Amino acid sequence: MSDRQSHVTFQHGQEFLAAISERWNYQILREVFFGVGRFGELKRALGISANILTARLNSLTELGLLTKRAYRSDKPWFEYELTDSARELVVPAIAAITRWAETHATDGDTHHPLKHTVCGNPTNPYLACSNCHQPVEASTLRPMSAEEGGAGQGRGAGGAAST
Repeated sequence: MSDRQSHVTFQHGQEFLAAISERWNYQILREVFFGVGRFGELKRALGISANILTARLNSLTELGLLTKRAYRSDKPWFEYELTDSARELVVPAIAAITRWAETHATDGDTHHPLKHTVCGNPTNPYLACSNCHQPVEASTLRPMSAEEGGAGQGRGAGGAAST
């Protein structure tokens, strides 16, 4: 791409995984989601050097996953938040990975409760079928075959929907 966009649209899971799997990015996004948004707080929470944290925050901001705003007028100190598109993409992944890690943790002491802001109650989110609304578990999910309308039906090169 000749003109660098200020915001990257993730069209495939590979780009998303590449962005969050780069060293430190997932941890930064997770901490920001759980309310740790200031540079110094992130540095302490992650045990990361300032120059690496600066580079990762700049990259995540450039990708359109974080927004940055100054919270002091006398010093260039910034606070970071997930963008709306990042929340749509990253929050379900963070919730799923966090829940999985907490379920399989050996220490059992770590728990990050979540609140559903629509009803105001604590929640343990899960994936549900859009048709029958039953929980979807790994053992009950598989790709559709070509005969069923899956496996490349209506898709062009690279998996993008054809027009």
